[in-house]
Amino acid sequence: MSEVLLLVGLLVAAFVGYNIGGATTGPAFGPAVGANVITKLMAAALMSVFFFLGAATIGPNVVTTLGEDLVHTTDIFTLQANVAVLFFIGGALFIGNYAGVPASTSMTAVGAIAALGLATGELAWDVLGQIVVWWIVAPIVGFWVAGVVGRYYYPQINEWVAIEGTSEGRQMISVDRSGLAPRLQFGEGATRREITGAFVVVGIGCLMAFSSGTSNIANAIAPIYGADIDVLEVLGLGSDVGEIAGVEPDMMFLIVIGSIAVTIGCFTIARRTLDTLGNDITNLPLTAAIVVAVIASGIVIGLSWIGIPASFVVIATMSIIGLGWGRATRTTTISDVRKGEETRVSVGALTADEEGEPSPEIGEEEPEDIPKASDLFNPSTTARVILMQNVVPLISTVGAFITFRFIPIFGL
Repeated sequence: MSEVLLLVGLLVAAFVGYNIGGATTGPAFGPAVGANVITKLMAAALMSVFFFLGAATIGPNVVTTLGEDLVHTTDIFTLQANVAVLFFIGGALFIGNYAGVPASTSMTAVGAIAALGLATGELAWDVLGQIVVWWIVAPIVGFWVAGVVGRYYYPQINEWVAIEGTSEGRQMISVDRSGLAPRLQFGEGATRREITGAFVVVGIGCLMAFSSGTSNIANAIAPIYGADIDVLEVLGLGSDVGEIAGVEPDMMFLIVIGSIAVTIGCFTIARRTLDTLGNDITNLPLTAAIVVAVIASGIVIGLSWIGIPASFVVIATMSIIGLGWGRATRTTTISDVRKGEETRVSVGALTADEEGEPSPEIGEEEPEDIPKASDLFNPSTTARVILMQNVVPLISTVGAFITFRFIPIFGL
């Protein structure tokens, strides 16, 4: 019976991983795909590789937090409970992916596991409190770091970056398979500077994929890892396997299973979120996308290092707002502020510059030169994304709590 339940749990965990692949590929490679720098196929392949690297290196820290520390005892992670927890995580994420919205996988997973702990009276409130505090602090840090970059360094970065996607569906970077060995080829007439810029955008996507692996692998496998069961032994794969790259064998096995499921999601359902993040929600300039990606990815990797599951989407959103605020304040000098002059702040300020062009010095622009936020975001799509990013974790949390509190078949 335990073998059957474990297999069911692994299948549901794979379903969660599948939806993680769909939810995280868009934020990572949406800008590169939207600018026709690479194809969706290349984005899926790169996402798969770098997600696994992040999952296998820093990811175990977050797995331990969700699988062991968030509840007082792991006895509540019965195989029946694991199936239910993973079902609510995967089901909620699937709703977001079907709607083309990359919801926060970390918030969705923490909500479901915390609901299990709350329903059984085993929730570690101190650990949950630490996670929630970082969920509040991290976006604020992202906002202020991006704000400083936007005011003082964005023009120099923008002047250096010059990336233009090709037209008519042709990509800046593609793979030529006509010879004996595949080789990279670039858009016709692309300059060395544009090619370098394209590689930067793709490299940033890879960094984001790595950061996603560090934080999100736990959302798929933590409940099973937290259960008091030797996965390899139950499956008849041996129990005397030593550590792999410093990670215990059960955890590494689960990381591989989860990463394979993520890969499947990257190559299938991720096409929806790539369209939303690459084309529909915003006309975010690639320079801004690079800055936001570096800031948000750095924060997520740092939090994963200390075992905190983080929401890349929320941090990136606040970073965009901070970057736009910082860019908009360039119309006003410090001396102007002391004189009581006000700054017209708008996220749309990020569309005031063209890549590769030098920007005016601080105080040289007029507030009227700064575009409105509506010039940057598609209002209807943005509203849909914000709504679903709150609804998806709520579905997971409330559904799991009601199930574990009032349905006794899970033996809790």
